[in-house]
Amino acid sequence: MLRFYSIAWSLLPLLSTALGYANPGVCSGTCVNAHDPSLIRRYDGTYFRFSTGGKIAVHTAPDLTGPWTYKGAALPSGSSININGNQDLWAPEVALIGSTYYLYYSVSTFGVQDSAIGVATSSSMDVGTWTDLGSTGIRSTPGKPYNAIDPKLVNANGAYYLTFGSFWKDIHQVPMKSTPKATDEEGAFIFRNGNYYYLFYSKGQCCGYDANRPAAGGEYKIMVCRSTSATGGFVDAGGKACASGGGTVVLESHGFVYGPGGQGVYSDPTRGPVSRYIWLKGW
Repeated sequence: MLRFYSIAWSLLPLLSTALGYANPGVCSGTCVNAHDPSLIRRYDGTYFRFSTGGKIAVHTAPDLTGPWTYKGAALPSGSSININGNQDLWAPEVALIGSTYYLYYSVSTFGVQDSAIGVATSSSMDVGTWTDLGSTGIRSTPGKPYNAIDPKLVNANGAYYLTFGSFWKDIHQVPMKSTPKATDEEGAFIFRNGNYYYLFYSKGQCCGYDANRPAAGGEYKIMVCRSTSATGGFVDAGGKACASGGGTVVLESHGFVYGPGGQGVYSDPTRGPVSRYIWLKGW
């Protein structure tokens, strides 16, 4: 029986081999139904959490562990992108570039390829301050080799890249302009630690477990590959290329945790690299 969705965090050992899986850390306040969470800490110490649904739900807390309080919708009027799903926005990604916060989001409907990635900006991240700028120019339609969802921004020594895509043909990446609102030309996340870029991604069935639960091992899990470049050459712990089916399991179902995914990594100033993800409680 599956009981509820929950957000979780755990300290992430990037440079050593874990002997087991860390259980979710403590979370107080509003900690459930936080799909695809993006975490960021403002200059005043306030933590912000952005998540799928509610036209990008915004929660804040004085500490990473909470108590988390709902503040409202980042984009209460939805997206100006004129395709289905523009009132139900997915998979937010928030990054600070200079003095401006950028909120990337997906516009789509479940199971279709008619999708786009949009962007909004704010000077503070507070509800009511976000300005929707519409499409980044990344759009997918039936027949293209990708689905334009799940955006994640990475800064590679001053060059910005947006990684995106899931459940069509692999994960894709495009370069962004110096002010990353548009392009020059399931849910991946690139994080730099030391001399390596780590590509985290979700693999397996993500949803619909109550009606169609997959065979054991077929549910969502978190995988990783790494490279010395942000734009390619990612391999798993055994040296197999990520683009050729490689991938090392970081976190999978264990104990009371089922189907972890929708992950990212937040570099906390006091705790170091912290993994955040969505999971279900079940038995």
